[in-house]
Amino acid sequence: MLTIKLARQGKKGQVSFRLLILEKTKDTKGDYLEDLGFYDPAEKKISLKAERINYWLGKGATTTPSVHNLLISNKIISGKKIKVHKSSNKKQEGAASPAVAPSVATPAEKKE
Repeated sequence: MLTIKLARQGKKGQVSFRLLILEKTKDTKGDYLEDLGFYDPAEKKISLKAERINYWLGKGATTTPSVHNLLISNKIISGKKIKVHKSSNKKQEGAASPAVAPSVATPAEKKE
């Protein structure tokens, strides 16, 4: 299955990304089918090949959640954004279930 992914590049503190189309299981540092653009969040620069992105999506390619949100922000595709980060379950579990001390059987209860 083909996927459109972000491939990280650049030095530490000066990150930028390339949009690549490749097999879902392949690493972004290896071979890819096509370079579909770049995204530089530090300088707010973005260059996407909308025609080629729509071509690959029409062929059945999928996107990662981050790429999906990026394409929606740039009005290349339409739809709702996908939540990328998972919410912390620690806050939800702590509020939902208060700590309960384990019950200890007294000697009188053990005899029964």
